[in-house]
Amino acid sequence: MNTTAHNLPPAPPLKWAVLGTGAIASTFAEDIRLTGNAELVAVCSRTSEAATTFSRRFGGLRIVADIKTLAADPLIGAVYLATPNTAHFDQARVLLSAGKPVLVEKPMVVTAEQARALAQLAADKQTFAMEGLWTLFLPAIDRVRSLLADNAIGAITGIRAELAYAKAFDGNNRFFSKALGGGSLLDLGIYPVALTLALFGSPQTVRGNWHAAPSGVDMSATIRLGYDGIEASISCGFDRNGANRFVIDGETGSLAIDAPFLRASRIIVTRNRIAHRLATPPGSGRLSRAVAKTARKLPLPGLTVHEHGFAGNGLQFEIEAASKAIAEGKREQPLMPLGSSIAALGIIETILGQPAS
Repeated sequence: MNTTAHNLPPAPPLKWAVLGTGAIASTFAEDIRLTGNAELVAVCSRTSEAATTFSRRFGGLRIVADIKTLAADPLIGAVYLATPNTAHFDQARVLLSAGKPVLVEKPMVVTAEQARALAQLAADKQTFAMEGLWTLFLPAIDRVRSLLADNAIGAITGIRAELAYAKAFDGNNRFFSKALGGGSLLDLGIYPVALTLALFGSPQTVRGNWHAAPSGVDMSATIRLGYDGIEASISCGFDRNGANRFVIDGETGSLAIDAPFLRASRIIVTRNRIAHRLATPPGSGRLSRAVAKTARKLPLPGLTVHEHGFAGNGLQFEIEAASKAIAEGKREQPLMPLGSSIAALGIIETILGQPAS
């Protein structure tokens, strides 16, 4: 009797290890439980105490002593790097050199040159590598792609995006530390830049400016990306709490990924100024939020709201996508190719290459 694909048992879940035990490592460990094709089996940390605590918290994970042991372990199918930004390059290089697939928390590395080196190493070793920029894999972003493909707001006339969260300056905090790859562009700006690249491709022009924190990293920045006569205006910063939406304007309407757009769960399509003003008011204060919440419940002409809520924190979608690509023998994930990671870091470097204003 012939066995068809329909009768084959499902493939076993890909076995993951996490390197690092901080907040994002915990989020990964929580959300991998929501996937259908991935399983967290091991943890590696600089200290045995941290690894032991993390292991117990998430069901008795196997503790791997060091990264070289991790790289050589044949029972581990892939590694998630959840360490400080400046550690990513050397750690990913060790793993990729051993042929171990990696998912590296954003930013993948801190320079475009490092990203190019890792991309070349992954190609040489025929091994999967991807930046963990989870926003691009959320269901709401899939809907954005479909709406744009369906010409839902007509020809694009502009893009506006902001991601800003106020943080009191602390020179010892990783957000403000040069040694740890801090700065608002690498921590926050990478999200709107990456999403713009994912939706619209590489820009023809890049310009912008940045303001320095006392430690010398960027406290805030603005970026202007030029596309065939239209512009993407992007801002980020630790100096304020922003509206934190990603808005695409078109000839027949606007499409707003509601705040916080990096955790996209609501898309607001408006086809007149009144609906747009009420449903996506400026600012991030309590009044603005209350107005927007009320407006979205009203039968306003020209207003359509698409809800795409999800369980957990949202990392499960990128974990599933990376696991599927690895299981299929792919070297990159099409929604987050290494070329896009290189391009985003290049844009950030262009901005930071100018004197602070």
